[in-house]
Amino acid sequence: MYILIERRLFCLSSAIPFIINSETVIMSVETKNLRNIVLLGHSGSGKTTFAETMLFESKALNRRGTVESKSTVSDYTNIEQDKQTSLFTSLMHVRWKNSKINIIDTPGSDDFVGEVISSLKVADTALVILNAANGVEVGTELLWEYVQSFNTPAIFVANQIDHDKSDYDATLEQAKERFGNKVLPFQFPLNQGAGFTTIVDALRMVMYVFPEDGGKPEKQAIPESAIGRAQEMHNALVEAAAENDEALMEKFFEEGTLNEEELASGLTIALANQLIYPVFCASATQNKGSGRIMGFINDIAPSPADRPEAALEDGGTIACDKNGPTTVFIYKTLSEPQVGQVSYFKVYSGILSAGDELVCNRNTERIAQIYESNGKIRTQVNSLVAGDIGATVKLKHTHSNETLTAKGVEHKIEKIKFPEPRIRTAVVPPSKADMEKLMKALHQIEAEDPTLIVEQSIPLKQTILHGQGQLHLDLVKYRIEKVNNIKMEYERPRIPYRETITRMANDSYRHKKQSGGSGQFAEVHMRIEPYVENMPAPAGLTVRNTEIIDLEWGGKLAFYWCIVGGSIDSKYANAIKKGIMQKMAEGPLTGSYCQDIRVSIYDGKMHAVDSNDMAFMIAASQVFKSAFEKAGAQILEPIYDVDILCSDQVMGDVMGDLQGRRAMIQGMDAEGHYQKISAKVPLAEMYKYSSTLRSITQGKAKFTRKLSEFIPVTHDIQKALIRDYNSQLQEA
Repeated sequence: MYILIERRLFCLSSAIPFIINSETVIMSVETKNLRNIVLLGHSGSGKTTFAETMLFESKALNRRGTVESKSTVSDYTNIEQDKQTSLFTSLMHVRWKNSKINIIDTPGSDDFVGEVISSLKVADTALVILNAANGVEVGTELLWEYVQSFNTPAIFVANQIDHDKSDYDATLEQAKERFGNKVLPFQFPLNQGAGFTTIVDALRMVMYVFPEDGGKPEKQAIPESAIGRAQEMHNALVEAAAENDEALMEKFFEEGTLNEEELASGLTIALANQLIYPVFCASATQNKGSGRIMGFINDIAPSPADRPEAALEDGGTIACDKNGPTTVFIYKTLSEPQVGQVSYFKVYSGILSAGDELVCNRNTERIAQIYESNGKIRTQVNSLVAGDIGATVKLKHTHSNETLTAKGVEHKIEKIKFPEPRIRTAVVPPSKADMEKLMKALHQIEAEDPTLIVEQSIPLKQTILHGQGQLHLDLVKYRIEKVNNIKMEYERPRIPYRETITRMANDSYRHKKQSGGSGQFAEVHMRIEPYVENMPAPAGLTVRNTEIIDLEWGGKLAFYWCIVGGSIDSKYANAIKKGIMQKMAEGPLTGSYCQDIRVSIYDGKMHAVDSNDMAFMIAASQVFKSAFEKAGAQILEPIYDVDILCSDQVMGDVMGDLQGRRAMIQGMDAEGHYQKISAKVPLAEMYKYSSTLRSITQGKAKFTRKLSEFIPVTHDIQKALIRDYNSQLQEA
């Protein structure tokens, strides 16, 4: 397939495109020649620098930028340059030998795990960057579980071999220990540290000697001092290649080796099926080793067509085939000033051409322009084939995690499952003039970032942001203030308590109002009890009608109509129920939601003229409140199941901190090379836990949380909560 490319560049000082050089280039791109690579690793491992070196080595760049000079292609946003760390994914590409290699650089912090997960969704190989001076760091281990969940082939790169404290052998052993025996070294450095210039390649059985300032190496014979180790590693690679093909295995047994073509064939199968995890070494800062790794990606890494068919929401699959129906998945969106929404996508099937009209959720989108990306620089192309990754702009109806298809095609790519939020904070309400702008901006960021949830909580009377960690929420604040020019502050979020009762109570209330003409009259007799499934009918009452209501906030209301003799006409039943629901939505103790209560209406009075729906709503609300307070009213607090992964060294500090948070430790167990602590923790004690855990473990821990249950608070806490609520009512 031939693609016409009109070269356009985006001005680095704005997001407005302008033509630097208008020329038409013809390039041949086929699905089999595509390689989609995601760069993963702990913060500081050198992912962004490695991407920069790949671009430079492939001649996509004339000069290499650096993180320190704020000039890299990947980290192009102001906040990334200020922080000197990746906070967003960045799409780039190079052309190497026969392949177009799409590269997605990702953040190393677990706070931005959504960026990693969305990238793994569309990548076909993970390039895991290890810092050879630090070994396998916690961030890499935490990311590895996502690599495993996507069944993504992986290649390890021991980077920073030129560092004074580089220890390739220790890093390799840690990788084997933590990721299994599938980790196989393909290379080793002959002279690591400050004088690093030489890599021994056991796959090709050659030694690469680099100039001091990096670049193209000279091939030399492996010296006698290293030939034994190289041969041993080579034999292990030959065995790994032969194991996956019966014909290769037979030849290996007969001849004891494989030729280069056979070796490549076997290794391709092994890598694609996650049977091996190759290990290479490099110095990204000195441009030593990246070319050989790109060569391996070209020769051995799977193309999109070599990967399993993509799963669909309906349970089916779709093949990566340019002759199939056009199917495009949006894995990321980002709003840019003066451009609007930029949508990053992967073509899962067919050919996407500029001008195509596709459908998402019955809305038609016209794909006006298609771009290849190198960070902020975007090159307009005429079309992209199945398996390729690109960008488009100004889609009106399609957002992250959604599928665009040709008209008449119903299937949708299975959506990305993002982790639940781990941290929450409240937004200090700005002026009325800014509130509308703030909410619009927050919802825009929410649409771009599926791991952020914006909740306008009616019972808490707060706008709550739910995110992955403090850095995540700090980034939201930065964007609101710098991009949208809106002042934004955070405050402690209130707790969504619940209210219920612990015993039965009977009560009545008469509502009577007379002010000339027809008045209001209603009298309601009510019994309330704690509700449990399959409880017996209320003693001593005749039940005429039963309704079990699932409350939108959780729990149930059981509404029993027990009127005998017509003391209240049944036409007022709905008004009485509505009055009860109004009070349950703003409980008597703290204004919190009420739940799990059975209400029986067993007597009352009405007036032929003065009774109406409003009168019975008021009477029902008042009697519910007074009966509730007599029925052993109880405040319930949300309890979360919290799992913490940490090292042995910090386990005591983590346990001590949990005990100070009223946590109930459920158990401790080893999980890989970490200790897993399971606890039940009140949400009221989880405020800023992300920052505290990061501080006491130096960032070497991870936690997840999930709502478990609501349990009664202690008597002293209940008294304090009621007192605070009453004070707020008096101040209002």
